[in-house]
Amino acid sequence: MKKQNFLKGSFILMASAVIAKGLGAVFRIPLTNILGGVGMSYFSAAYSIFMPVYALTVSGLSSACARMTARSCALGMYANAARIRRVALGIFSAAGLLGALGIWLFSAPLSRMSTGDTQAAIAIAMIAPSVFFGCITAVERGCCEGQSNMYPTAVSQTVEGAVKAAAGLALAFYVSRNAGGLVRYSPGITDMRALSAAAGILGVTLSSASAVVYFMVRRAFVRHEGNISGERHLERRRSIASELFRTALPLGINALVTNLTAIIDMWTIMQLSGRTAPHIPGVTAEEVPRFMYGSYAGIALTVFNLVPSVTNMLGKGILPPITEAWEKGDREGLSRSSLHGLVTAAAIAVPAAVGLGVLARPVVMLLFPEQHDEAELCVMPLTWLMPGMVCLCLSYPLFAMLQGIGRASAPLKITAAGTLVKLVGNVLLIPEMGLTGAAVSTTISFAVILFAAAAVYCRASGLRPKFTPFLAVLYAGGMCGGGAYLAYSLAERGGLPLLWSLIFAISAGGIAYLATAYIVFSIKKENAILLRRSQKLS
Repeated sequence: MKKQNFLKGSFILMASAVIAKGLGAVFRIPLTNILGGVGMSYFSAAYSIFMPVYALTVSGLSSACARMTARSCALGMYANAARIRRVALGIFSAAGLLGALGIWLFSAPLSRMSTGDTQAAIAIAMIAPSVFFGCITAVERGCCEGQSNMYPTAVSQTVEGAVKAAAGLALAFYVSRNAGGLVRYSPGITDMRALSAAAGILGVTLSSASAVVYFMVRRAFVRHEGNISGERHLERRRSIASELFRTALPLGINALVTNLTAIIDMWTIMQLSGRTAPHIPGVTAEEVPRFMYGSYAGIALTVFNLVPSVTNMLGKGILPPITEAWEKGDREGLSRSSLHGLVTAAAIAVPAAVGLGVLARPVVMLLFPEQHDEAELCVMPLTWLMPGMVCLCLSYPLFAMLQGIGRASAPLKITAAGTLVKLVGNVLLIPEMGLTGAAVSTTISFAVILFAAAAVYCRASGLRPKFTPFLAVLYAGGMCGGGAYLAYSLAERGGLPLLWSLIFAISAGGIAYLATAYIVFSIKKENAILLRRSQKLS
């Protein structure tokens, strides 16, 4: 087998995530400009209904397959790893089919429950098959990741992102231009924006199907990965299925609880924002709450989710080495891999969060030029979401580490507590602060999740936390923000166009961050060398 170590594997996954997220931005940003705030409310409502079911059936599956495969490969049981894949495909493709049918059959009542009418039902029905395709893809990705081969996950993510951007935008654009002629073929649909949203959602389903096609083609050429000749030690299928459920179910429920925050936002913003609802030209008073939610989900949360989706790949990359170190009792390797994973996540998240925080207004105005009112609503919420983004980015590798040491149920309890904080925060803050209140409660809930996960991991693993590297990253991040803000202010006063002002600011912030980080870590390295020399002399 061709394995990759943590850094190489994580780099492959993060590079693919950057490409996939770039393609996702190419999809979501023009789509928001096509649909507007109300149209994005239909799109986001379908996603909010779909994601909990998808999370329950898919999210824990990839990690469970990865952990079980990694353990089998560490013990040289390659045929057992192949059996794990077959058992997982059989069980979870059936579970995905049931989940897809459930969403499809109950699309109308789910739409009525979420938005108050059935206009989003067609969008919900269009995304239902993604649950089935997602289960197959999760098994294939997890088995490859467990063998420390991150290329298949990276390629499938890129294929998925490309198809989503191309098909979703093409379909949404076509339907938006021809909705008047198509609406008569859609009984019960009176808002043409709902049809355009459903067309965009269909692009998501086609993208998930394309990932399955990729793995089918790959399997046609790659029959076996690893030497399985002469191997006799195979686990029983019932034992494999039982362990898959024991490992995947807590993770799936954890992901389900995490995705409930989208439903919490949808319900609380639409129901509790009346007193803080602004006057929007061309939007009726009845549509304003839906407009607010669509703007928040389509703009603020779209930008917010760009970086966490990249650091989420660190969790996939860190799982095999953490599992191997824990199974072998390698305490030094466990400590080294844990620190590498968290510091790498912080090094990516902190400058991105600080930069987006100080440049929130120009960023949203540049990305959403056709939706000025929607973008203006999201400037302050996006700023307040940034500390929460850092917490979420660090939580992903921590949850993977907890799973690697056999504490798969711990993230569920932690996330449930964070979700409760989110619900209480929304109820208390949205009536007073509007969308900014939703952002503040999100940041508070992710902070609770991060510190609880760190405490549980340190206690379960017996490792002692090291804060010095994180303080260095925070200091460098502060210099990044200061440099970006100063550069943007100078460029704006000099009359540069918005795009060039942002490029100048981002470049200045990046240089300040890299220079500061280099100096700080060089000093830290020199101090460590001097300390070792003094210890030898003594």
